[in-house]
Amino acid sequence: MSSQTPVYITAAGAYLPGAPVSNEEVEEYLGFLFGKPSRTRQKMLKQNGITSRYYAIDKNQQTTHTVSGMTAAAIHSCLQKADKAKNEIRFLSAATTQGDLPVPGFASMVHGDAQLAQCEVASHQSVCAAGMMAIKNAWLHIKAGEAVNAIACAGELPSRMFKAKRFEQQALVKEKNTLDLETDFLRWMLSDGAGALLLENKPSRKQLSLQIDWIDLRSNAHLYDVCMYAGTNKNNGHSTGSWMNYNSFSEADNDSAINLKQDLKLVQHIVPLGVQHFFNLIDEGRIDPNQLDWLLCHYSSEYFKPQIVDLMQKGGCTIPPEKWFTNLHTKGNVGAASIFLMLEEMLYSGKLRAGQKLLCMVPESGRFITSFMQLTVVAPEDAAPAVSISTTDAIEAPVIRTAGQPVQEWLVRQLTSVWVDFESELRQVPIVKKIYNGSLTLEDYKLLLVNLRQQVIDGSQWIARAASNITIEYFDIRSAFITHSRDEHRDYQILEKNYLACGGTYEELQRGEKNIGSEALSAFMFHKASQPNPFDLLGGMFIIEGLGNRLAGKWGRAIQEQLRLHDDQVSFFIYHETSDANDNHFERFEKAIQSDLLQEAIAARIVKTAKITARLYKMQLHELGNY
Repeated sequence: MSSQTPVYITAAGAYLPGAPVSNEEVEEYLGFLFGKPSRTRQKMLKQNGITSRYYAIDKNQQTTHTVSGMTAAAIHSCLQKADKAKNEIRFLSAATTQGDLPVPGFASMVHGDAQLAQCEVASHQSVCAAGMMAIKNAWLHIKAGEAVNAIACAGELPSRMFKAKRFEQQALVKEKNTLDLETDFLRWMLSDGAGALLLENKPSRKQLSLQIDWIDLRSNAHLYDVCMYAGTNKNNGHSTGSWMNYNSFSEADNDSAINLKQDLKLVQHIVPLGVQHFFNLIDEGRIDPNQLDWLLCHYSSEYFKPQIVDLMQKGGCTIPPEKWFTNLHTKGNVGAASIFLMLEEMLYSGKLRAGQKLLCMVPESGRFITSFMQLTVVAPEDAAPAVSISTTDAIEAPVIRTAGQPVQEWLVRQLTSVWVDFESELRQVPIVKKIYNGSLTLEDYKLLLVNLRQQVIDGSQWIARAASNITIEYFDIRSAFITHSRDEHRDYQILEKNYLACGGTYEELQRGEKNIGSEALSAFMFHKASQPNPFDLLGGMFIIEGLGNRLAGKWGRAIQEQLRLHDDQVSFFIYHETSDANDNHFERFEKAIQSDLLQEAIAARIVKTAKITARLYKMQLHELGNY
């Protein structure tokens, strides 16, 4: 194998522990220092721009995960997306700022937790740039022919370093009830999580890949003292030596030597060093700013971005704002794992197109390392033709056959009109517009699944309740409702399998709750189902089953093509298209309206219920994530 063997990132995985933690909740997890709210929290959070993050600790300040376990979970997610078996991996390159144990190496711990087969491993320990080190090692292994594939991964768990309980003993020994700013600053900056990338010597056959053009990493430790560190204190700006030189570990801890700290007098140097490296790469001909489509810049705080932009502009280089990509605001600063989480989100976002150029920029303030990686988007070898879906497509209401009775024909005309209005308005809902215009991201799709799950679970229940309220003289209609409830009973399990196949977890599903639209829709349907002989629910079934009959399959195929997903990741939508046809859901609906029960008053109630259901269903999709 030639030393010029190309290397591709063919899949990415992520793991974020627990639910997202808002700015208002941070101290509930980290704890109140000395029993009092922090005076610095609001200022620091306003500066860094982070609105939510993830913690592997609970509100009792108990650690809920290991960093190696989270990293193993990210690896499993990555391999699942690539349809790659664990025993196929030949090299594991792992990075972290601080592992769970001082010894053995982090890669060995991840290897054990991930249960990969026997393979070569390498551990990388630094701060943010450790992740780029891990990627470069894996890249070079494949490029040199040492391996045909590799996993590069990184995980971080800094929250346990900032639990308020850790500082209580230090306060007693030092006889002060404040925390040094060097440590307090970082409490609001760092969060937990892990990411993983699969690197191979061939692009993916099924989904987009990212070819690694080059990686350049440089240390500037010869210019400055340590800036972000743990294991020492500083006197007059210089390190006092290792924490292991103390007479005991407790003595080192009581002296704050083990605390993670940031030298705020030095940290400003990282921005000009990073931009200088950027300009050097331009001068060397490795970066052409005009050819870049995306800049994935890992900056630890929004405070630094204007400084980066300003220095780039002064050097004659402007990268438009729309080309910058970050998830700092929603996922926080996850140190060495941040670039993995950005690449995972970007790879499955639907924003990438073959031939695009991505530049990844990862500086770190540990002792001033700057690193860059350039990637080129590569189309899958087995790329399928794009699924055609457009907001200009004709709107077709579900076809309903009648027995030729005037009241039946009136009902069909009214329902058809309701459907046309419903689908027209539905196309303006943000999540649906993304499906039609090709801008849906994997996170959008997962959010859609989580929100739909609540309504799907309730669906069979309100149909069953309606059946129980139909009197015996309408036995055939009652039987149709019962059969329909049975068919719907397990639909949520298909949806859950899709969500898990997209990298989600059972814990996320179990924490899910109805959004405000789902609450309204569910309440209305159960209210109607609880009435005697609730035949007007046929209007609700017309809307909901019409979605499956007319739109689900079209949406599912578009989502699959846009996000390069497998069948087991979109089967809920595809299944509904075929199920609603093969299981004769509309044939049952037709029999119901062809029966003698359909009088003018009931027909009018069916139409009104269809209108309300359409409005509430649209609201459910409009309010995704609004709980």
